[in-house]
Amino acid sequence: MSRIYLTIEGYEKIRSELERLQTRERPSVIKAIAEAREYGDLSENAEYHAAKERQEFIENKIMELQEKLVHSEIIDESRMPKDKAYLGAKVTLKDKKTGEEIQYTLVSTEEADFEQNKISTQSLVGRAILGKSIGDQVEARVPVGTLKYEILAITRD
Repeated sequence: MSRIYLTIEGYEKIRSELERLQTRERPSVIKAIAEAREYGDLSENAEYHAAKERQEFIENKIMELQEKLVHSEIIDESRMPKDKAYLGAKVTLKDKKTGEEIQYTLVSTEEADFEQNKISTQSLVGRAILGKSIGDQVEARVPVGTLKYEILAITRD
């Protein structure tokens, strides 16, 4: 697995999810398996099989998150240029067609969350604005056509 670059917020979110799975979900499913075993014949015990499937899902997710954390590197935003659209930057764009303004935060694929306007630097729009500066005109070719933007602002928290 290659290096995964994360913001501190993204790293903490993954670490928190891992902790929740290990301290709450895992013990809960172990208890459910033990209770289901008490029902007798395991070959026809739906509760047992459901709990075992849930356990497998949880254990796989734990391994996936541990792997991400092992291969992650937290970006040092203090060393990032303040005037360029790089990982961790909040970029305000003006849609050249509609005049609407939208703000995206550039994040890694692991942190992307469109509902929170966090887009991956690997997404079509993310790639188009990556490395750009205030005032730059950018085009992102997306399945519905070409989006044209002007970069109005770049900030970092």
